[in-house]
Amino acid sequence: MKMRMTIGYIAIGLLLPLCLFFWIGTNKEYKSVLTFNEALSATIDVNQSFPSQTSFLVDKNGDRYAQGSSEMRYYAEEDQLPEFLKDIIIYSEDRNFYDHIGFDAGAIIRAVVKNLVFTHIQQGGSTITQQLARNLYLTQEKTYNRKLTELVYAYELEQSLTKEEILQGYFNIIYFSNGVYGIRSASLYYFQQELEDLSSAQLAFLAAIPNNPGKYDPVDHFNAAKERQERLIDLMVLENKIPAEEGENIKAEKINLNLFESIDHYPDYAVYVEHELMELIAESEGYAKKIKQADSKEKAERIQKALTKRTDQILQSGVTIHTALDPALQRENVRTLQNHLPYEGVEGASVMIRNETREIVSVVGGKDYKKYNFNRSFQALRQPGSTIKPLLVYGPYIEQFQPALSQKIDASDYCKEDYCPENYGGARYKDVSLARAFLLSLNTPAIRLLEKTGVEQAHDYLTPFSFNHTEKSDETLASAVGGFTYGMSPLEMTDAYTSFIDGGYSRSHAIVKVTDDQGNLLYEWPKNSVTVWSPKTTSKMRELLSQAALSGTGKPAYVTKPYVGIKTGTTNQYFDYWTIGLTDEYTTGVWVGHDLPKSMETIELDRPAHAIWRDMMQ
Repeated sequence: MKMRMTIGYIAIGLLLPLCLFFWIGTNKEYKSVLTFNEALSATIDVNQSFPSQTSFLVDKNGDRYAQGSSEMRYYAEEDQLPEFLKDIIIYSEDRNFYDHIGFDAGAIIRAVVKNLVFTHIQQGGSTITQQLARNLYLTQEKTYNRKLTELVYAYELEQSLTKEEILQGYFNIIYFSNGVYGIRSASLYYFQQELEDLSSAQLAFLAAIPNNPGKYDPVDHFNAAKERQERLIDLMVLENKIPAEEGENIKAEKINLNLFESIDHYPDYAVYVEHELMELIAESEGYAKKIKQADSKEKAERIQKALTKRTDQILQSGVTIHTALDPALQRENVRTLQNHLPYEGVEGASVMIRNETREIVSVVGGKDYKKYNFNRSFQALRQPGSTIKPLLVYGPYIEQFQPALSQKIDASDYCKEDYCPENYGGARYKDVSLARAFLLSLNTPAIRLLEKTGVEQAHDYLTPFSFNHTEKSDETLASAVGGFTYGMSPLEMTDAYTSFIDGGYSRSHAIVKVTDDQGNLLYEWPKNSVTVWSPKTTSKMRELLSQAALSGTGKPAYVTKPYVGIKTGTTNQYFDYWTIGLTDEYTTGVWVGHDLPKSMETIELDRPAHAIWRDMMQ
């Protein structure tokens, strides 16, 4: 009797800490459950949660060239899931799936007993429903708190969905290694076949992976995956789901992987498209307006985060982003930039726009651009130098006064207070014609023309363009020769030059439209166009640009086309070289410089920006 009492006290002593541990954990979870339990039913929606799919970017011909993310996700409908596959997963992962309420009490007790032997959690006892809840709403962290929360979510899933919906969700969200999510994705990735075309051996092989995607990765650990596949088939025989002879035949079938090659071409262009997609969603769904009207920086940042989340959601919904990419031009323009920039540390960028449609057909973000690196075509803000003169000086002056191009303008030295700019190379002139001042890209006449137009009035002509970093403080005489606080990107400058095609401006875009997985239209840019230059002004500006290409600063970039117009720019201390212009077919801009501004005087005579522009436009 005394012995039994002693044993009893020892048992109680051992059980009390365990009970206390569970009470503390349960109490903590209960408090949090009270706050979100009512929201769970609204949160759990099979139609919203499960169909995460890979999105693709397609070129002008409709051919895929990039994925919207590095992950591979294809959704499988319930009728696409083979019964053989369902049986293998259920018998190997959760044999009581059709009987439990989201969790299996017996499995949990067995897991707890096993885990008590170790110092950390070894076995989870998770049902298919729990695994689905974990992947949808929780983390993979192995703690008792997370496990308790997981049980609540699993129970709510069982209340909200049918068993078949839960199983379908599970098959579409589980991980199959190598960035592959979902059974249909695994079928396409490892065999390049649809589920309905797979043999039983192939299905069993795929079913072997999710239990431990690292250990059973077919690419790095093929033999381990094959061994598990055979154990699963033996289990099916043991459960009388297939005859023994059939099981042996399935195991004997040779598994040949046929790996899907991830599509990831033209990273310069693809990264810009993802950037533009966020802008398109912002404009279409009102985020842009909300950010602009935000009364605090914090509020604007919150809206921006919501926009980023929304863009990610769209990219994970299996959309097709139709773009204007011309693959042949993109490849050639990348090579051209690389060929003409052999200098260490000197970078470059280019943008090419089709005149007729205002579609961006090529974007080069650097001479050796890697995806998601700094893309100089649209992220680099640089001083525009003399390339701003057609937009800010000559265009507005001609629009306002309609002078003859032979009109004389003072090109002598200029000095106002402490501002005393010089012409290129310190050259001095007296009176020159408007045409000659443009041809030679003289600075002192440009400043005088800006004065005559009025600095503020001239800057108003920049308003229609997509210059996102101009400031009120930029309205100075120095802006006539490219003096801005932040500057412009190569894309912004090239885009603005499209106004010299016909006097109208419609912002250029890479995205033609965005469609869902059924081909329904989701987004497209509105066809908005504004008149910037009158026909007379447009005609005179095209003549000025043409003369500059034929015998002025743009001559080294000249190409033989029905029409060619070019303007160049070199900023102070030779920090930037620009060549921007248009032919009858394309408008193209090229920038060359160091990422951290540095003199390039030693390569000035090579005219790298001219050479790149010329070879792109041949």
